[in-house]
Amino acid sequence: MSFMDDPQWLTPAHGAAPGTTVPAGFVTLVGAGPGDPDLLTVKAARVLRQASLVLYDHLVGEQVLGLVPASAERIYVGKESSCHTLPQEGIIELMCKLARSGRSLVRLKGGDCYVFGRGGEEALALAEAGIPFDVIPGITAAQGAGACAGIPLTHRDHAGTLVLATGHLRGTNESALDWPLLARPRQTVVFYMGVATLPTICTQLVAHGLPAQTPAAIVERATMPDQRVTTGTLASLPQLAIDRAVRAPALVIVGGVVSLQKKLSQGQARAVT
Repeated sequence: MSFMDDPQWLTPAHGAAPGTTVPAGFVTLVGAGPGDPDLLTVKAARVLRQASLVLYDHLVGEQVLGLVPASAERIYVGKESSCHTLPQEGIIELMCKLARSGRSLVRLKGGDCYVFGRGGEEALALAEAGIPFDVIPGITAAQGAGACAGIPLTHRDHAGTLVLATGHLRGTNESALDWPLLARPRQTVVFYMGVATLPTICTQLVAHGLPAQTPAAIVERATMPDQRVTTGTLASLPQLAIDRAVRAPALVIVGGVVSLQKKLSQGQARAVT
């Protein structure tokens, strides 16, 4: 029996008698931020401390989960590359089933719910089911990586446009992104989930017009004590990633702003290179 069908998770929260219509519980979608628990918003921390049931993802750290009361029930629904505890459809089904049973819950997601967190899909499902919900934003990984690695995402001398893109190209589907748009000059492009497809990303950007010497970086475990930054160019970064055994979670940052990393990180005690 799946835990989606386990009665312990579906006990009505309102003490209603059998056969009585139970009002839907309230769902709060919470962005846990990029990893450092000190970057959690005040509102998110307050909601977590009051939670009685939490569905949480893989990238939510133990220190953030430590804010949840010991008496609260926790359900891990994390997804890693090629290893899903539940598919996204299953997560939505479970969340809605719990809420329909009258249970209020927190849906805790890494980063920001609406930036490559599939929070939009979950919110839409709740809206279509008539389940009341709220969304608490979190600092997205690009912001955390840029600030802690010494890479400003915009700068008047380098980039007046910021683009956030997915690097998850589903195998060899190199046409999944608008490469001419991503290869425009004087902008910063941040790729989420781009470690496995880094060679394709760099090759395509050069093929569509960016110079091979365009600065580029990978930031692993952004904002955390073991954060690591690897800088290079579109030409050199794929091999550097192999040489340094780069692993997810990591972000790829491309653009002239990366050229500022060395100077800014030297003057910033928090940055780890």
